[in-house]
Amino acid sequence: MPGHLIRFGLTGVVNTAVYYGLYLLFLLSLPYQAAHVLAFALSVVGSFFLHSWFTYRTRPTWRKFFAFPLTTAANFLITTGGIHLLVNVLHTDRRTAPLLAAACAIPITFALTRAIMLPAPPGPPEAVCCGGQMAVAPPSTARVEPVT
Repeated sequence: MPGHLIRFGLTGVVNTAVYYGLYLLFLLSLPYQAAHVLAFALSVVGSFFLHSWFTYRTRPTWRKFFAFPLTTAANFLITTGGIHLLVNVLHTDRRTAPLLAAACAIPITFALTRAIMLPAPPGPPEAVCCGGQMAVAPPSTARVEPVT
């Protein structure tokens, strides 16, 4: 997991730089909210492939690609709400507000991205048939009674 966290951070830095560069470019001709939405949307696809190939070293699949927006939806809600709060309530400079809001989204985004990109953990112990019904008993609860 520490390796994933480090690579997640590096991928986040690259993705944030791409997003921020696009944001500043769009800010030249668009309101800050529109610049944010457009830059965010364009950086999502690159982020998916960076996380697939570099962060988690897993093959990108259509299932993961279509599930990945769940991570970006959480990130989008946190950053968009954060930017609004920072710019309109706390009067933070609109050029730095996205960076501060993005920092708040990191822990949630990491957990969601990890859950989507990595295969599910192994299933429960093997099921045992008992009277027509399936039951799973952890090995620690199995007891052997002596035969008398």
